[in-house]
Amino acid sequence: MKNVKLLAVVVLCMAVLLSGCGASNTVKGTGIGVGAGGAVGAGIGAIAGNTALGAVIGAAVGGTAGALIGKKMDKQKKELETVVPDATIETVNEGEALKVTFDSGILFATNSSTVSEASKSALRNFATSLKGNPDTYVKIIGHTDNTGRVDYNQTLSEKRAQSVYGYLMNQGVTSDRMTFEGKGIHDPVATNSTEQGRALNRRVEIMIMANEKMIHEARQGTLN
Repeated sequence: MKNVKLLAVVVLCMAVLLSGCGASNTVKGTGIGVGAGGAVGAGIGAIAGNTALGAVIGAAVGGTAGALIGKKMDKQKKELETVVPDATIETVNEGEALKVTFDSGILFATNSSTVSEASKSALRNFATSLKGNPDTYVKIIGHTDNTGRVDYNQTLSEKRAQSVYGYLMNQGVTSDRMTFEGKGIHDPVATNSTEQGRALNRRVEIMIMANEKMIHEARQGTLN
């Protein structure tokens, strides 16, 4: 057990170094070897905590297959940076997944879970990108700051995630590749003691992960 934990820490440090050096997803996809897999991923998941990253960490394919998946994600990341410029797009999970973060203020009015008219264009563009890259799973996660009641914020985060899910589905993204959940106040990325920090915590994160078909093609060397 100690050896597994140590290996997890080492691999996590390698991932941080790679991301800090601006390595592409193609490079980062080779960071965890094919044999490292589940045990290492589980160790990193425990270190990462209950975050959106924790939702996909541990699923890294690694090796040559991981590099091919990373190359595919690099391509979609560049596309999304063009079509949804108001969102923050990051690579996670050794470059094999994407995390797209929308400020809740962009998507919703205050205390509302109805997608705003102003944000619909961005979500339509996002849906078009998802449809053009069909071999992925999509997880939508709503978050709030800690202002107000905990139960109210939990419900609001769930409704907002569901609204994004519903809008993307109406734009033609199939429901069998999407899930949604709300985290409420429980997964902050910044302090709630300042307005700036609370604004960062009010967000919707969308994880884009390779599905079984993409992973199979990557392992076969046929993923383009």
